Amino acid sequence: MRIIRGSRRGKQLHPPVGLPVRPTTDMAKESLFNILDNNFYFENIAVLDLFSGTGSISYEFASRGAIEVVAVEMNPKCADYIKQTAKELTFDNLMVIKGNVFSYLNSARRQFDVIFADPPYDLEGVATIPDLIIKGGFLAPDGLFVMEHGERVSFQSHSHFMEQRRYGKVNFTLFSPNQIMADDEQAV
Repeated sequence: MRIIRGSRRGKQLHPPVGLPVRPTTDMAKESLFNILDNNFYFENIAVLDLFSGTGSISYEFASRGAIEVVAVEMNPKCADYIKQTAKELTFDNLMVIKGNVFSYLNSARRQFDVIFADPPYDLEGVATIPDLIIKGGFLAPDGLFVMEHGERVSFQSHSHFMEQRRYGKVNFTLFSPNQIMADDEQAV
């Protein structure tokens, strides 16, 4: 696992063995950030990273100069690893919240420019996450919500669906608060 671009470009990260995570592959992460590079100036955005795991996505945003990165992770060992790594890399723009993502979303009342979620693929309620984010008002008007998910889940009929990208077994679905399809326009 490595940081691809930005101030800590090329930095290799070595999370402890045995963390209950499935880190986003470097290839998939690089492809995702190529999409984001075409849509955002990282120096101007606030980012929310849900189900942060090892923090790989958070470090990439922080390295690229995001104003603020908030990483929410429930597993104490993972959250501690993210905090320690952010400290070692001197990412003052990265804040870690150790807690349940759904509890955080029920209590937080602010907007982010980019929200990334990488829930466990078998998480109960995974299909409700896009609505929690978009209807909850967590995305800025021109924001983007990216969800990593397994092959069995499809969001193509979601009213805020923009596109889905697949990199090996990794699927990213992009949602926009401004992308609203009428019922008769929704994908089947």
